[in-house]
Amino acid sequence: MRIDHLAIWCKDIEAMRRFYTTYFGCVSNQKYHNPKKQFSSYFLSFSDGCRIELMHRPDIAEMLQSKNDTFGIAHFAINVGSEENVNALTERLRNDGVAIAGEPRRT
Repeated sequence: MRIDHLAIWCKDIEAMRRFYTTYFGCVSNQKYHNPKKQFSSYFLSFSDGCRIELMHRPDIAEMLQSKNDTFGIAHFAINVGSEENVNALTERLRNDGVAIAGEPRRT
């Protein structure tokens, strides 16, 4: 058995798609859109077959606020191969204006 994909609700699905394709080399499928449910998604594939599904509905934030609820993923890890690659990617993200929530560390 293996995990097929990880799904993430997004406020800006296009920005998230650019982030993963630019910094992690993911390949994106064509956008899926269900007009009846106002749902759209992309599947992004990593080179090893792992996938992320980016999902968006215009009303998702309002639905959560009205229920005073939250949901989502606590974290997930992307292996970039080496400590040097982690440090280089962190600097690239920082130089591109991405906020770094925590500096790289050994775990």
